[in-house]
Amino acid sequence: MSTTVSTYDGLVVQPEEPNGAVGCYHQDGTLVWAEFEGGPVRSGRLVGTCGSDGVISAAYCQVMADGAVIAGTCVSTPDRLADGRLRLTERWRRADGSAGTSRIEEVPA
Repeated sequence: MSTTVSTYDGLVVQPEEPNGAVGCYHQDGTLVWAEFEGGPVRSGRLVGTCGSDGVISAAYCQVMADGAVIAGTCVSTPDRLADGRLRLTERWRRADGSAGTSRIEEVPA
């Protein structure tokens, strides 16, 4: 179930289990994009669209610290944590055919 999100613009996130990677989201209308770096991620980008329900459909690519290049698509569904922060559950599929689910959360203020 998705949560109403007024905007992703300026949202700073990290993995549910922090590993040094941090991302920053931006939004202009239904267009959403983000940059990620840190920990295992040398550099990453995401671009997609946001529906009226707050669900993001996007493509991403990233260069990992070990030199691996990863690309794929994801659908991210928002919900609120008990403390009011936003969490995105990401269902992803990589270009190599692998798939999975991960969660990122708003960095505490």
